Amino acid sequence: MNKKRITNHESSAMAIWHRTFAAFCFLLILLSAGNTALGQQEKPKPKTRILFLLDASGSMLAKWENSDRMEVAKTLLAHLVDSLQGYDNVEVALRVYGHQFGRERNDCKDTKLEVPFAARNTQAIKSKLQQIVPRGNTPITYSLEQAAGDFPADKSRNVVILITDGLESCAGDPCAMSLALQKKGIFLRPFIIGIGIEPAYEKQLSCIGQYFNAADVQTFENVLTEIVTQTLSQTTVSVELLDDQGKAVETDVNMTFVNALNGQPEYNYVHYLDGKGKPDVLDVDALLPYDLVVNTTPVVIKRSIALQPGKHNVVQVQAPQGTIYLRQNGPSAYGQLAALVRQQGAEQTLHVQVFGNRHKYMAGTYELEILTLPRIYMKGVTVKQGETNTITIPPPGQLAISSQVQGYGSVYSITDSGSQEWVCNIPEENSKITLALQPGKYRFVYRLKSAQASKFTDVQDFTIRSGATTTVKIFNR
Repeated sequence: MNKKRITNHESSAMAIWHRTFAAFCFLLILLSAGNTALGQQEKPKPKTRILFLLDASGSMLAKWENSDRMEVAKTLLAHLVDSLQGYDNVEVALRVYGHQFGRERNDCKDTKLEVPFAARNTQAIKSKLQQIVPRGNTPITYSLEQAAGDFPADKSRNVVILITDGLESCAGDPCAMSLALQKKGIFLRPFIIGIGIEPAYEKQLSCIGQYFNAADVQTFENVLTEIVTQTLSQTTVSVELLDDQGKAVETDVNMTFVNALNGQPEYNYVHYLDGKGKPDVLDVDALLPYDLVVNTTPVVIKRSIALQPGKHNVVQVQAPQGTIYLRQNGPSAYGQLAALVRQQGAEQTLHVQVFGNRHKYMAGTYELEILTLPRIYMKGVTVKQGETNTITIPPPGQLAISSQVQGYGSVYSITDSGSQEWVCNIPEENSKITLALQPGKYRFVYRLKSAQASKFTDVQDFTIRSGATTTVKIFNR
């Protein structure tokens, strides 16, 4: 058979090809890993939609400084809409109420979406503002309800800016309506700008959302700017998990920013400290109200976090933790032995901890119910900040019942006072069993299925020693 000879030139070419192919594969892996990392770190930001809900009731014709309220509102809104064109991924819309019918009609459904959300609709809004003439009453509740349908169905940050000079005039409850729509996620925190509102009435508007009192034209302009800043500026937060000395050393804990209105999780993170012991910086939407749930054992909840929009916020949570380590001397005959861990005096189980494992708990006092036979109950188990409490139990002994018979019986433990406590039943169908029992004194009570009277019950006392086997025989009586 002729064998093809590979020349030095061919061998060199093949080596180059292999190296090139390997480099190409490595590049693909790097690009894939890079894309994955970018996908995890840089999530696309949702579109922000701002609905201006403008009061055009008859009272907006009242004089205000050198003009009237409506003219000032129109002018400043037009300037604001112009400025919003400079922001990426932002859309605006205009809904007006109280402008279609006069007060004599008392129309409580006088509200209309005059300019819907769309890209580059600034000129349409400015033109519509010039056409509006204040006429009717103030159906704030109904307008909020209708505003729920103004926002497109795709996911976005929906914001309502309500500009009004009066209170609800149609017997509605705008506060309840606003809260219901926020809970449903229709829109985020509404902003309310009161023009010429008497201080006694401010509380009736502040429950709708974040309230601003525009006492004069300059304040009105400043408030509009502030609202846009809060809505569109980046807000960050760092979470410091403090030990019992107030030091931010705890970490590697799952934590969830929960919407305080509807209880839904908004952000899930695993806490991280860098090499300098500093927590990392997280981006959050400051327009939502949050409860911070730190998933320690037990859970720690910091409610009603006050975040300052457009700034970096530091949230501190007291979370001192220590460790419980469960171990058993010698080989275990239980298989996967576990313990139920509860807070001292509580009934609810916090955690089921398997022997051989370590688990962190909040500093405090706990109770353990170890699932041995019989069960071991331990009270006053303390967990201290940064320390490990090692719980050790002796290895069990074995109870061997060698007879293959059928019957009814139980095993009881005998206390130091001589009383007995039930431990377990013996299987009825086949009594040939082996049980792992904690060291101690026991009693075996048994009656064969074939026995015709209770007097044939067999009672035997026996002792279980750690690591040893004790055999009990069933007598046919």
